[in-house]
Amino acid sequence: MSKKAIITAAIVGTAHMASMSPYLPITPEEIIRQAVDACAAGAASVHIHGRDRVTGEPTADVGLLREVAGGIKERCDAIVCITTGGSQMMTVKERLSAVPALKPELASCNAGSMNFVLADLVSHLKPEDPEWEYQYLGGTYDNVFANTYCGIETYIRTMQDNNTIPEFEVYDAGMINNIAYFRQKGILTCPVYIQFVLGIQGGIPATVDNLVFLRATAERLLGDDFTWSVAAAGKHQMPMAAAALAMGGNVRVGLEDNLYILPHRLAESNAQQVRAAVSIAKTLGRDIATPDEARRILHLKGKDQVNY
Repeated sequence: MSKKAIITAAIVGTAHMASMSPYLPITPEEIIRQAVDACAAGAASVHIHGRDRVTGEPTADVGLLREVAGGIKERCDAIVCITTGGSQMMTVKERLSAVPALKPELASCNAGSMNFVLADLVSHLKPEDPEWEYQYLGGTYDNVFANTYCGIETYIRTMQDNNTIPEFEVYDAGMINNIAYFRQKGILTCPVYIQFVLGIQGGIPATVDNLVFLRATAERLLGDDFTWSVAAAGKHQMPMAAAALAMGGNVRVGLEDNLYILPHRLAESNAQQVRAAVSIAKTLGRDIATPDEARRILHLKGKDQVNY
């Protein structure tokens, strides 16, 4: 299984707006369709956020997330990773609400507080775009994406109580120390899965040196008892995916992180980016993990054990 590469597709996220790309899925139906297509292209896991079907605004509505997760489950075998990041403006209760309700196999768990700055994206908005887009993106310039120790412990305990594996989102090296802390305290008892997220304004820059440093730091603090993957923002997406695959890791691509497939050329779907990652992996001699192979690697409970 060591040669198997898990490819994740992050389908929509909350940073990009519909006016930035005609290919960005917003409605539940669009998100479902792109997730299913991404799975067919080679993604073992799909990472989902909720967006209001009318306004496109980030939402933690459990009913909408149930509709999306259930629709994906009906049409393909992909692992559904439900966000607990949601919008950085949401409360802990809002961000976590889908986990006890839906009991997913996998859920994101942000591993520390940070300045998660999206304000530069305001320049990509049009005058006629909704006011909430300006307020949300611009508001990140004076906001801390809060993930306190109390909050992280709440996420971990809630996920473990529902047999959901946390996917730890690590934006900087200190967050690895946070994960190690909760394991040393005996709070984190399930297998450790880390998504190194590079290139976010406010987080560690997307360079190969930094990726090597993050992996080495995780090895020092956690031993060899963890699985890791890499996501990178914008133009760094595919170069860092190639580096991760060459290092034996797993990768995340998708329109949440990057709207483009080549410089100045919009990606027409999440599946297109997945196919590019598959091509890189195969060139490097890596086999692509199926959803069930990924479930075994990540010690997931199986889609028959979820509540959607």
